[in-house]
Amino acid sequence: MNVTAQKTLQEILSSLEGFVKIFLVGCGKCSTVCKTGGESELLEIKKRLESHGKTVTGMCVPESPCMAVHIKTAFSKQLKQLRESDAVLVLSCGLGVQSVKDNDRIGLVVLPGCSTLFGSTVDTQGNFYEKCSMCGECVLHLTGGICPITLCSKGLLNGPCGGMNKGKCEVDKEKDCAWVLIYKECEKKQKLHNLKQIHKPKNFKKMLHPRRKLIQ
Repeated sequence: MNVTAQKTLQEILSSLEGFVKIFLVGCGKCSTVCKTGGESELLEIKKRLESHGKTVTGMCVPESPCMAVHIKTAFSKQLKQLRESDAVLVLSCGLGVQSVKDNDRIGLVVLPGCSTLFGSTVDTQGNFYEKCSMCGECVLHLTGGICPITLCSKGLLNGPCGGMNKGKCEVDKEKDCAWVLIYKECEKKQKLHNLKQIHKPKNFKKMLHPRRKLIQ
């Protein structure tokens, strides 16, 4: 789940300066769950744009705009409205924005309506928690399913720092030390021997951007 925050109306209007006819694109998954780019949010931003003199030519909410097949299918049903537009405002994460740009064959200006915050898990109450940094070297099998790169404020790989105090993080005293949580989880699962393994420094080449995985 990519967590997003909708940009302020002032930010959106500033980016749309010089454009009058706007086509809106939402996201049927992440942004719908975040309430930043689902159908109701598109209807609301449509109303607000029109109150500032913009014309919304049309809108669509593809299931996953980050997937080319979904945005192409949605656009194929809205070609007339797209050809009448000056710009496309995308209320999704940055992946969706760039996918829309890559799959727009008309050559419209594509602009973001949201800012991307982080990737997360979602609990049953709908709260979002960042738990993975997508580092390319997963150690969850050794750390009780708890990611030290993400949950440790210092991203330490071999146990807590000297500043840990009574199970709390030195950087954020309201936060549990990730390595205390890892120790307790490994103890519960009788996997404390995993913690004796010394991890080498991370290979940061695996985090160089942009990354890709090609399907052969």
